[in-house]
Amino acid sequence: MTYDEPRPGDTTGTRDPAAAAAPARVLTVAGSDSGGGAGIQADLKTMLALGVHGMSVVTAVTAQNSLGVTASWELPEEAVRAQFRAVADDIGVQAVKTGMLASAALAVVVADLLADVAAPVVVDPVGISKHGDALLAAEAVAVVRERLLPRATVVTPNLDEVALLTGVRVTGEDGMRAAAEAVLAHGPAWALIKGGHLDAGSDAVDLLTDGAREHWYRAPRHGNRHTHGTGCTLASAVAAYLALGHDVPDAVGRAKRYVTGAIAAGFPLGAGIGPVDHGWLARGH
Repeated sequence: MTYDEPRPGDTTGTRDPAAAAAPARVLTVAGSDSGGGAGIQADLKTMLALGVHGMSVVTAVTAQNSLGVTASWELPEEAVRAQFRAVADDIGVQAVKTGMLASAALAVVVADLLADVAAPVVVDPVGISKHGDALLAAEAVAVVRERLLPRATVVTPNLDEVALLTGVRVTGEDGMRAAAEAVLAHGPAWALIKGGHLDAGSDAVDLLTDGAREHWYRAPRHGNRHTHGTGCTLASAVAAYLALGHDVPDAVGRAKRYVTGAIAAGFPLGAGIGPVDHGWLARGH
């Protein structure tokens, strides 16, 4: 399949602000990354780049930089509920993306909040950071598996997250179908198995399936170590394209193209792993 080049929202011409229609609205429920490469910050940058209005529910605050997470603090359950209700009850949402949920208690809260959401939900089952730091408590894994995945329109695990959620370990492309089947058994409508961690071939390969239809997405691997925020960025891009009215396979294809460009343009920041470039479209890469 081929996809049109993703473009930012329409910025041509002038419009009366009072008469302008609001853009599509996407809500991210995730943790804050003080270094700006992943989490809420990456989500909102992605949404802006793709022409939707991003809104946020912060679940946790991390002290984080290019070297890793040095500390983190969960927000109270009532703070997460209040943020969500403030947005959903007044502004409304056309897609929701979840990321770092930190604890079993917060995962339960978010799953319950999503029960009343009719919009598409993209679940990025964040377990560990790019640097290997735990972002989900061990006791929360079962909650994500049993309460959150059934709410998902699309769930976007990498291979480490597949193993965490299902016990299935993938060592080659031929194992991605079994991984998808294991994830789908927990109730999401679609599973997007990300094969970027496979140490094989010149392409990064992802599999999207609903159990009946398969879509394979391939993109050239880029020899760039600055890939912090890749998973957050992909899931947010999928949510943005769903909010814009694309169906799931098309939204994933467009999101894959966007994140591939962001990886190619990733830049050094600090002494460790730098972020992908969420603004690569605007910079003309």
